[in-house]
Amino acid sequence: MTALFTLLPDAVCTVSADRKSAILDQLAQRFAGVYGLDPVLVLERIEEREKLGSTGFGRGVAIPHARLPGLNRPVAAFLRLDHAVAFDAADGLPVDLVFGLLSPEQAGAAHLHALAAISRMMRDERMHVALSEAPGAEALYALLANVIDRDAA
Repeated sequence: MTALFTLLPDAVCTVSADRKSAILDQLAQRFAGVYGLDPVLVLERIEEREKLGSTGFGRGVAIPHARLPGLNRPVAAFLRLDHAVAFDAADGLPVDLVFGLLSPEQAGAAHLHALAAISRMMRDERMHVALSEAPGAEALYALLANVIDRDAA
């Protein structure tokens, strides 16, 4: 079985942002740079989804996501913020872990399965602590890739 989405090492980083719009912009830039996507279209689609309701689902985590033409499989990016930022999350808490997901436009079930897997991973208390305490991007990627690979097995 293969992973539900692709997460490349360069799609994982620590960033600084002071507001939600800056986080979404950095996420779009990261997706564009790593996966060769149009940053304007990515940001547009993520912002459209965000208007339906915040993707900040609580405990300091947000999962901005959207569907995009031209993709052949779901791709992900992960940003750890150097300080928590207000994100209109369900629990009112600011976020410092942002897991972005982009899926092909027609990927209904695949998109939902990938979102569910990310949600499970981010709800795990040990994982949450490990991601918050990881020393840098390499360690963050190793933690995430380990869970993604394990779940695909």
